[in-house]
Amino acid sequence: MSDIYRRISRRQMGFALVGALTMLLGSTGATLAQSNTAAPASGAALTVSGDVSNPLTLSLDALKNMPRKTIHVNNEHAQEEEVYEGVALAAILKQAGVPQGGQIRGKVMASYVLAQGGDGYQVLFSLPELDSDFENSDVLVADTMGGKPINDKLGPLRLVVPHDKRPARWVRMLTEIKVVRLNKQE
Repeated sequence: MSDIYRRISRRQMGFALVGALTMLLGSTGATLAQSNTAAPASGAALTVSGDVSNPLTLSLDALKNMPRKTIHVNNEHAQEEEVYEGVALAAILKQAGVPQGGQIRGKVMASYVLAQGGDGYQVLFSLPELDSDFENSDVLVADTMGGKPINDKLGPLRLVVPHDKRPARWVRMLTEIKVVRLNKQE
């Protein structure tokens, strides 16, 4: 019975938070809540900015022309295996001139990557966490699921983090990657 109470309480708390945010933000809050199902623009692109030597704006076509990777994941929410195809986030960061491999040491270790979706959802990664010299993260900027373009509710781009136990850092409607170095070397 306590599990049911906890579920109801969380759900009610969620509704209360959405209501409070809507009241605080006015129509902006309503727009943010409704944007979860909004169709992405046909000219959708991914921007890579921040502490990078080569800022990027990658169209869907540009991503299609980059080296591709396919991953199979068990999505806890869907309770099924899903197959995604896209570009490794590490490859995109490399193209943007972000330090990799042996370059990640000292003060660069305090760098992080912020991924944001069109609905305002944001997640955070440490830079070393995305580098194959540190771990096999396989984080993917996916544009297809099951061999088809990702639907409007999740895409056209989705950040897939296959080794996380829960898909909480999977960013739907991915629009921006921002690199931040906390302790810049002079």
